[in-house]
Amino acid sequence: MADTLNDQPDWIYLLREFKDLYRGNAGGSTKIRAHQRAVREAINRVMGANPAIEWQTPEDKPVTVHLKRALDNGRRETTESVCRAVESVLPHLSWLYGYEKVPRGLSKKYAYAEIAGPNGPVIAEGVILGLVLFAPKCTYPAHSHDGLTESYYTLSGVVSENDDGVWAPGSLIFNPPGRMHRITVSDREPALLAYAWHGPKDKLADQKMTFSRARG
Repeated sequence: MADTLNDQPDWIYLLREFKDLYRGNAGGSTKIRAHQRAVREAINRVMGANPAIEWQTPEDKPVTVHLKRALDNGRRETTESVCRAVESVLPHLSWLYGYEKVPRGLSKKYAYAEIAGPNGPVIAEGVILGLVLFAPKCTYPAHSHDGLTESYYTLSGVVSENDDGVWAPGSLIFNPPGRMHRITVSDREPALLAYAWHGPKDKLADQKMTFSRARG
C-alpha cells in the first residue's frame, strides 16, 4: 500500500512551516497578500486531501556541500523552525537543476528540491513548493515563469533580485507571472530559500524552465 501524507509526520510539519511562512506581513501590498492567502489555501487543500507520497530517488548536486552551512546559519534566524523541519526530510530530497542546459559554472552553485507538486514527493495539483540552494557568489541568470506567480522566502543567507534590494532571512521576494528576474548571492555565505509557485494546474504541470539569452 502506498504511503500517504498522514503516514509521514515530518512532511506534515514541513508543510505547516511553509504555511506559517505565508502568514507573514505583506507590507501593505494587496497583490502579495492575495498570493500569500492563495498559497496557504492551496496547502490546506493538499493537507486535507491526504495525498500519496511519491518517493524520489535521493540525489545531491555539487552545491549541496554548502547545505549544512546554510541550515546552520538558518538556526540563528527567525526561520529556525523551518530549517529544522527541512533537516528532518533531508534524506529523501532530490536536488535537481530543472534546465536542459545549465549555464557554465552554475552547475556547481545552484540546485533545487521540490517538496510538493505534480511530481511529488507530496503530490499536489494547485501549488508547487520547494527549496533552492545557492553557493556564495552565485549569479542565477535572468528567467521568468509563464502564467505562474512565484515567491521566495529567504531561510538563510542574503540575496538580491534584479539589484533592487537586499533580502535577509524571513523576507519575501514576489514575482508576478512573466516578470524577468535575476538573483545574486552574497560573497561569503550560501543562501537557502523556500519557494512557492501558484497558478493554473496546466501551467504547474508543464512549466518549461529556461534562461533568457544574454545580451551582446
